[in-house]
Amino acid sequence: MPQLNPAPWLCYFLMTWFILMSLAPQKILAHINLNKFNIKKTKTFPLQTWTWTW
Repeated sequence: MPQLNPAPWLCYFLMTWFILMSLAPQKILAHINLNKFNIKKTKTFPLQTWTWTW
C-alpha cells in the first residue's frame, strides 16, 4: 500500500504545516486591532466639600 509509505508525503506535510503555522498567526493578529484606541482624559469634577454647621 503506497499510502502507508511516509516518504513521499511526509516532507510536504511538514513543510506545509510549518508555513501555515508561521504565516497564519501574523495575518490573523494583523486584523485583531484595526482601530486605534482613543485614550481621552477623563473629566474629573472638582470635589466640593459640604460645609454644614452641626
